[in-house]
Amino acid sequence: MTTHVLSRVVGYARVSTKGQDLAYQLDKLAAAGCAEVFHEKRSGKSRDDRPELAALLQSLRSGDLVLATVTDRIARDPLDMLNIVAAVQKAGAGLRLLDEPFIDTTSEFSDLILFIVGWAARWQRLRILENTAHGREMARQRGVKFGRKPKLGPVQRAKAAELRANGESCALIALAFGVSESTINRVKLIPQRPAGDIVRNMPG
Repeated sequence: MTTHVLSRVVGYARVSTKGQDLAYQLDKLAAAGCAEVFHEKRSGKSRDDRPELAALLQSLRSGDLVLATVTDRIARDPLDMLNIVAAVQKAGAGLRLLDEPFIDTTSEFSDLILFIVGWAARWQRLRILENTAHGREMARQRGVKFGRKPKLGPVQRAKAAELRANGESCALIALAFGVSESTINRVKLIPQRPAGDIVRNMPG
């Protein structure tokens, strides 16, 4: 069983909009013995949107205990929760959620808790990758092209190919178009038909 010697108990409370009330969270945290509570009214879309949470994490010392009420008040998703837990542990502190008591990194089940949080974060990452891949495939089927934008457009490539076919050096063509010589080297040459073919195809 993990022995956790407390240095201080600090709380964190958040609501998504200024119109919402922090009273319930603040009362719960005060009743739990928080000497200090960091609180904010922000959406919490990213860590940068939660300066008070960032300040709390930076202030942690070994033996501190962080309290919050529920997961979605302190973290926006499982991956975010995993990063917060990692930051708390790195400081030698603990994390406990008052309305979700199974989230308690100071308990004897801390390893199991970290496994579950880590699994949820991994599941979320996989879903993001799957959704991204699906979205790219759907876009590809609609004709969307991915990758770096070509340095030469179709008309420029045709002109460069014509100049190369007429014997102009790649270095001079590259200088004229403001691109590298290797870019011109990759331009496909326009096949030149023999003069006899041209004569044979002329109307009699």
